[in-house]
Amino acid sequence: MRISPIRRTALCALALLCTGVLTAVPAAAAAPSDATPAAAAAVTFSDDFDGPAGAAVDGSKWQLETGDNGGNNRERQYYTSGNSNAALDGQGNLVITARKENPNNYQCWYGRCEYTSARLNTAGKFTSTYGHVEARMKLPRGQGMWPAFWMLGDDIGSVGWPNSGEIDIMENVGFEPGTVHGTLHGPGYSGGAGIGAGYTLPGGQAFADAFHTFSVDWAPDSVTWSVDGNVYQRRTPADLGGRNWVFNKPFFMILNFAVGGEWPGNPDGSSTFPQQLVVDYVRVTTSDSGSGGSGGTITGLGGKCVDVDGANAANGTAVQLYDCNGTAAQKWTVAADGSIRALGKCLDVKGNSTADGAQLQLWDCNGGGNQRWGISGARDVVNVQADKCMDATGNSSANGTKLQIWTCAGTPNQKWTVNR
Repeated sequence: MRISPIRRTALCALALLCTGVLTAVPAAAAAPSDATPAAAAAVTFSDDFDGPAGAAVDGSKWQLETGDNGGNNRERQYYTSGNSNAALDGQGNLVITARKENPNNYQCWYGRCEYTSARLNTAGKFTSTYGHVEARMKLPRGQGMWPAFWMLGDDIGSVGWPNSGEIDIMENVGFEPGTVHGTLHGPGYSGGAGIGAGYTLPGGQAFADAFHTFSVDWAPDSVTWSVDGNVYQRRTPADLGGRNWVFNKPFFMILNFAVGGEWPGNPDGSSTFPQQLVVDYVRVTTSDSGSGGSGGTITGLGGKCVDVDGANAANGTAVQLYDCNGTAAQKWTVAADGSIRALGKCLDVKGNSTADGAQLQLWDCNGGGNQRWGISGARDVVNVQADKCMDATGNSSANGTKLQIWTCAGTPNQKWTVNR
């Protein structure tokens, strides 16, 4: 809970979704194999950290902060410039290294500094409002370690923190080696009162053992967190108890590796140095229209909308047809990984089935083939794994008609218009 401020492909049909609206095409129904992904979601920021070993980060994308962070959070590191603690490894990674050292007699809030590390941000170089923000990283280990990937409102210089807002995409404290946290901070819900949740790896795994992908899907009035594609929380203004939602504006990104502080506690006799935060890539993508993934309707037979039954985000909730009403239960985003998402979860074929009549439901996004979809030029929405079409059961347009997959036949109950 910090207190201090400061290779995906979109699934859409080139001639259709990427122009904004799928419209009727005067042709026979395309074979399901014609339902293909098209142009990638717009990549607005990307750093793969390619370069020779020992090189500093790209100064056109990142700036390095220096100093002891003013004693905020009672952290104990001194952040250095150049490539002393943040350098490329020559294998496509950025390595942020924390060392128990003080080569230049750095002074910290508590006296002579004990540790060095690095903190990078994109302020003045890149900001975004909405999108899919993602980094693939391997975390350090040990008591007192505190790596983080997060964002701050670009207006922090004028409104201050926490009014600027803060989105913590990933924080890890060393005494929880298998758990990361995602948190919102804003006016009235900052510091230890931030709104968030944790995600824990199964089977006693540690985040220092392997690379993992940390991301948020950020849209107007919603932020959704995931680890390795597994969604673990979604926050909206309804979670703030009437307090001000300050996340519908530009933010910049921060990568840092703190040592010690009020939350993780200080290193002890069990802590070893140096420790490394290894970053494979950082990427921000948005939809082609720049809508940032806020979603649009999918309409079918009778002009009815594809709808999540009861606006319930629980796993297994049925997907149905219903009168269009503009609610979040009818806002769908065609994501860069081929999934179609609403309420922070994915459109899923129940039981991983490929059979005619397999029901459609909402489920945690997991990257499975039963959650990957293609949109054809003939307005078929095709499950890639089953090679079958999304279908309104019984050719009905009545409210509550459940959706399923069925062999593509070109019938009206298999025709869909995707609006963004």
